Amino acid sequence: MVVKASVAPALIPTDPENLERSLRALDGLDEVRRRLGSRQAWLVGGAVRDLLLGAGRADLDLVVEGDASEAAALIGAEPLSHDRFGTAVATLDGSRVDIAAARTETYPEPGALPVVEPASLGDDLARRDFTVNAMALPLSGEKGLTDPHGGKADLEAGLLRVLHPRSFEDDPTRALRAARYGARLGLEPEPETRELLAQTNLGTVSADRVTAELRRLVSEDMGPEALALLSEWGLAGIDEGARGRLSEMRALMGDPAWSGLVVPSDAFFEAARQSEDSQRAVSALTAKAPKLPSEGVGLVEDFSPLGVAMARICGAEWLDRWVREWRGVTLEIDGDDLIEAGVPQGPAIGRGLDAALAAKLDGEISTREEELRVALAAAAAT
Repeated sequence: MVVKASVAPALIPTDPENLERSLRALDGLDEVRRRLGSRQAWLVGGAVRDLLLGAGRADLDLVVEGDASEAAALIGAEPLSHDRFGTAVATLDGSRVDIAAARTETYPEPGALPVVEPASLGDDLARRDFTVNAMALPLSGEKGLTDPHGGKADLEAGLLRVLHPRSFEDDPTRALRAARYGARLGLEPEPETRELLAQTNLGTVSADRVTAELRRLVSEDMGPEALALLSEWGLAGIDEGARGRLSEMRALMGDPAWSGLVVPSDAFFEAARQSEDSQRAVSALTAKAPKLPSEGVGLVEDFSPLGVAMARICGAEWLDRWVREWRGVTLEIDGDDLIEAGVPQGPAIGRGLDAALAAKLDGEISTREEELRVALAAAAAT
């Protein structure tokens, strides 16, 4: 299935005066500027892209000259630093401000974490993933858009373009981000980028990094469309049905009974990549329509909540009764009651309680006395 990009987005006017007005409208940026004083700093990357698109709220993602930790300390209390990558995070009035020292990145081998060295703003923009994320706006000094790679033109044309041919080789997870940006922003990979996507080898990066990117992707509103792009490009083991499964799972998580059973973000990821457990659950639970509640409860107990949720979106509609009614049925008696009544410890206890619960589920009994009677009879049976 081919997913086409939507109409290219309209950008705000990019004359210096209008850009300055847009910067001033960003929550917290004036205070960031005041605290940084004369230190050279730029709003960069996705923050600039979203500002040009007229987003109501852009993240504060900054590049500074010099030490990122020092800049973070000026902006917010107790900054968190990642010295290996020359980055830091500050908090200002409860909002996150990401700060990075202008730097270059080199990759010792495909998929490896980068080696970072201080550099100029131009070098910093050149290390980024796509042209639309390689723009900057100064927070002080001369006003205007810094756009050395044509990101604005690509954004206007609705195109997603890598900065160099080795981009997906250096960091294959950029291919997953390509699907995320393509779906969210309505951007279509230009021909060379599309060819490079088809050659991407995600096997050179850790499964944890791939999982983290996929989790970000499926959590977005346009996650189903992004999965369809990954399927089209033959990446991350995403099959053609993933888009539909994620759409169904997002709808299911709107039901409090189901969203209370599983963590929605886990359910979204499961819909994208189906574990063996969920595949078994789908096969077993969609093939049967239990005649009695006790039968349905017995079928479900062998599978994880995620597997059960997957079976529900794949057609096992009877599971709605399980999640809303049957799984909440409990006994008033327990094993101690059976022991007090003379049942020896051992398998008979479990056999008795199981029989009482089945009878209660099926509407055959309702009182505590009836539970105990059925349990004792079942415990005594050989």
